[in-house]
Amino acid sequence: MQAAMIRLGDVDKEIQDGYNILRKYHKTVTIFGSARTPEDDPYYAQAATLSEKLALLGYAIVSGGGYGIMSAANEGAHNAVQHGARRAGGESIAFNIKLPHEQALNPYATETYEFQHFAPRKIVMTLFANAYVYFPGGFGTMDELTEILTLVQTGKTIKAPIILVGSAFWKHFDLFVKQTMLARGTITSEDTHLYTITDDIDEVVRIVEANQTYCDHSVESATKASVRQGAGEPIC
Repeated sequence: MQAAMIRLGDVDKEIQDGYNILRKYHKTVTIFGSARTPEDDPYYAQAATLSEKLALLGYAIVSGGGYGIMSAANEGAHNAVQHGARRAGGESIAFNIKLPHEQALNPYATETYEFQHFAPRKIVMTLFANAYVYFPGGFGTMDELTEILTLVQTGKTIKAPIILVGSAFWKHFDLFVKQTMLARGTITSEDTHLYTITDDIDEVVRIVEANQTYCDHSVESATKASVRQGAGEPIC
């Protein structure tokens, strides 16, 4: 029992430490995707380009800290920081996790934190994001996608854009959602509109910029902002 309580204390500390990093930034975008995506893959180039564009617009880019798409996200944001993005709020944040045989930290992050546990890392990576962007990935990416879909669906987090980049990859997920889950009544038709699938990086940027929910990183302010948004009032 004592060991369990110590572990829970570590989890609480990790969440607090991660929060203390995120609260410094006015706008963030979290990018997910496979750690196995090679640097010569078109999706790697797209992730780097998107991150650089967003960081130059003042968004702090958050990744899981590893290689593949995570490295691409941090690399693009790092390039933007070298060109002055930090003045607008752009940053390259990596929330790495310590694993026995893999998940080395990529070299492109400008601010990092290493988690010992998956659960607090996932919580922190879904705090306050102005958007969640998913590139093709494996079980971990799918876990993170269904987590945020569930939080938005059930109203346990403030709604933010969920963008899936790569129609050739995500069309199979979309078909399963619509032809199996919706057809069997396990979700509603409204749930099929929780995410957007696109191949256009500029469209992703437009969607991200259109979301103004998190002008203030306080939960109370964000909730009030959501109410005002529903009333058609400006948020910022």
